[in-house]
Amino acid sequence: MLKIDNLTKIYGDKKAVDDLSLHIMPGEIYGFIGHNGAGKTTTLKSVAGILQFDEGEIYIDGKSVKTQPLECKQIISYIPDNPDLYDYMSGIKYLNFIADIFGVDSAKRSERIKKYADLFEITDDLAQPIAAYSHGMKQKLAIIAAWIHEPRLIIMDEPFVGLDPKASHLLKEMMREVCDKGGAIFFSTHVLEVAEKLCDKVAIIKAGKLIRSGTMEEVKGDDSLEQVFLELEGEE
Repeated sequence: MLKIDNLTKIYGDKKAVDDLSLHIMPGEIYGFIGHNGAGKTTTLKSVAGILQFDEGEIYIDGKSVKTQPLECKQIISYIPDNPDLYDYMSGIKYLNFIADIFGVDSAKRSERIKKYADLFEITDDLAQPIAAYSHGMKQKLAIIAAWIHEPRLIIMDEPFVGLDPKASHLLKEMMREVCDKGGAIFFSTHVLEVAEKLCDKVAIIKAGKLIRSGTMEEVKGDDSLEQVFLELEGEE
């Protein structure tokens, strides 16, 4: 579903991402772990087609992000670490705007909006301007917008930040449902307990370089993911 080959992104004299390669198969929830500034967001934005990169290639469902960007974006969703939405729009206008972009017909969009807005308990808030939303409400709206066209690959940067426990539980169920239908999830998180319980595979990045990846059992062995991460972070 997602193949990252030798990705390198340079800012000035610093390699934010250094020769990174990952392969995410359909049906997998793939966690991306690293400290602040490790290169997680740069990688995710490169996959989403937001950032150009200096070396390597990224393929989504066999299509090149470089040479077939529109085809790639039609089958993905990206949720940034801070949901920067159009504050002047109401929630429902924003969701319809996103549905228009992806060509979702009126019947399907209405069904999906009702389903997810009811689940996240924001149906009564959709008529309000997004400027009046809390961070958690904006995060919920961003999640609904990401799911509205049933993407095959969902890319998320710290998706659980700002969500209450009930909404976090719901998002985990939605992520697994996507993968059960043959899609894939690639997301970063600092909540290692969540990653350990939720992910099929995990990658740890440090200073732009991939230092460990594989199934959760391969990466952590008999230790906790937190313990392995802290040990790897402490190595010079």
